[in-house]
Amino acid sequence: MRSARAPDALDCGHIQEVPMKHNVGSYDAAVRYVAGWLIMLGGVHFGSGWGWLGVLPLLTAGFAYCPLYRVFHWDTTASDRRIAP
Repeated sequence: MRSARAPDALDCGHIQEVPMKHNVGSYDAAVRYVAGWLIMLGGVHFGSGWGWLGVLPLLTAGFAYCPLYRVFHWDTTASDRRIAP
């Protein structure tokens, strides 16, 4: 006889995990990281709320995913891949 097991809180059973596709390459992420910090520091320096916009490039660099790149079907990860001879 099989014992009934209570489902885990995070175990949905029928939902399959799909990994998020990265579309921001390492060079692109580095530029976004620097730009994000500069925007945030500029906002602090000038006492402006516009500095919060710097969070967007930081997030897209951190997750290596940009929603606008998906809309326009752009992908900068190709520069990270090595081309075999």
